[in-house]
Amino acid sequence: MTANGGNGGGSLENERDKCGRSVPASVSDNPEKPLRVENADKLHEVIAAHGLVLVDCYTNGCTLCQAIEPVVGNVARATDATVVMVNPGNDLSLVERYNIRSVPTLLLFEDGNLVGRMADGFRGTDAVVAFVEETAS
Repeated sequence: MTANGGNGGGSLENERDKCGRSVPASVSDNPEKPLRVENADKLHEVIAAHGLVLVDCYTNGCTLCQAIEPVVGNVARATDATVVMVNPGNDLSLVERYNIRSVPTLLLFEDGNLVGRMADGFRGTDAVVAFVEETAS
């Protein structure tokens, strides 16, 4: 399932490389790199496809969200979690469903169930890795 049409034409939003060029994202490609999804349906596809998923809820223009982006990239490489980034402003059902009151908010899913939440603003790599490892069974 790639953004360029691998399975029904575009399930995930394109990522950006270091030069800002659009690069197709995939549910299974590059598990060591955060995926970006555009709405609740795509988020739930990823959650259903992976056992352990860390979701970074962010908004455009949020400086704390921009600061935590490299942290979640490090978490993707340091843990078994698939890391997904989603802007709940693009799909307000996410705000209601997961009670998102501030960003960044990190949500941890295990086997499709929400098992943890971190909404303490910016946290470093060690703190987020510890959150993932201690919260997951």
